[in-house]
Amino acid sequence: MSFVVNNRTYDPPDRPLVIICLDGSADEYFDAALDRGLMPHLQDIASGGYRGLARGALPSFTNVNNAAIVTGVPPAVTGISGNYFLDPETGQEVMMNDASYLRCPTILSAAARSGRHVGMVTAKDKLRGILSSDLDGIAISVEKAAEIDLTIHGFTTAEDLVGEPHPDIYSADASLYVLKTGVALLAHDLADFLYLSTTDYIQHSFAHDEPGALAFYEQIDLQLGKLRAIGADIAITADHGMNAKQRSDGSPNVIYLESELVAKFGDGINVLLPITDPYVVHHGALGSFATIHLPPEQDADTVGSFIARLEGITEVHHRDRAIQLLELPGDRIGELVALSARDVVIGKTPEHHDLSVLEGTLRSHGGRYEEMVPMILSSPLSEAYTQKARADLRNFDIFDVVCNGREGGRDDG
Repeated sequence: MSFVVNNRTYDPPDRPLVIICLDGSADEYFDAALDRGLMPHLQDIASGGYRGLARGALPSFTNVNNAAIVTGVPPAVTGISGNYFLDPETGQEVMMNDASYLRCPTILSAAARSGRHVGMVTAKDKLRGILSSDLDGIAISVEKAAEIDLTIHGFTTAEDLVGEPHPDIYSADASLYVLKTGVALLAHDLADFLYLSTTDYIQHSFAHDEPGALAFYEQIDLQLGKLRAIGADIAITADHGMNAKQRSDGSPNVIYLESELVAKFGDGINVLLPITDPYVVHHGALGSFATIHLPPEQDADTVGSFIARLEGITEVHHRDRAIQLLELPGDRIGELVALSARDVVIGKTPEHHDLSVLEGTLRSHGGRYEEMVPMILSSPLSEAYTQKARADLRNFDIFDVVCNGREGGRDDG
């Protein structure tokens, strides 16, 4: 049965549908595993369906893109501008990890109202809070799998459903557990419309061709095979890519932007880092996107021009331009936003970041260079959607594409 949400009509297939967001999965991770024959199920999926690239939402962070994917609209509509923001109503810097911050309904909640049995599984509990907004369905996070009560569905907890204890969030197993939970939900007929969102621990830890990454994607493929065996229609994308952010000597390549601005213009300027979340081992709260909040007396043009001249900064935009160009909610960003180069991250001050928590080299995301992500579908596209994919497909079009753009399905272009 079709349904409408955020001015889009969705006509999902009658068979089980699984949308997977493989966190941090730049396309080269799939290439490396496929070239070595480690993902035969993905190879079959792509060969019989579609494989291409899509443009994600900026900043290229987890909350921003997952919220966009499950609503089908950009951050300007969702209101989710990062993992962390300066609340203009309170003046406090807060985590954006609650459904109250979401400004529009989700595809998941609309699908449930249409009669689909919806399941949503995330690795991090911060996402479960946002994505389960108004959802009459099953919402599970790996972090809380031992606590989530599934008694009404015949299981004591999510751990009971999966048949094994949940792993540590800082592990490859956390992402695999997401997929295992999805397999269990389908196998027990508890869901037929699934959204599965993994964590990017592996991508923060390993480049695409390193053994740790290759072994991980091989295990991902085994779970894809189980989903295929159940008869699910599968669609895969990512929230962002991942790049090394370090100098030639291996040290983190950081612009401490607030330190630079205070030295030049004095106190009162606040550089806020929207990547900030509790998972500092992943990235040390260092990403390639920052918002700059200025005191009333400070001229934005002057500050913006100074930032733009800093080596490693690639873009600086005033708020109005960021609203238009980056599709951001204007009341949840600063007077300026800045993006950095492929191998550069933006920090506040050296004292603000404890780089000792990082495991290995610094790999992170947030800017333009992590914006392009894969899109892989088990069903071929209609001609109209093939043309759309050649133009400017977005990762948050994935529900539209898999519901409306499959060959032989409803095609509204």
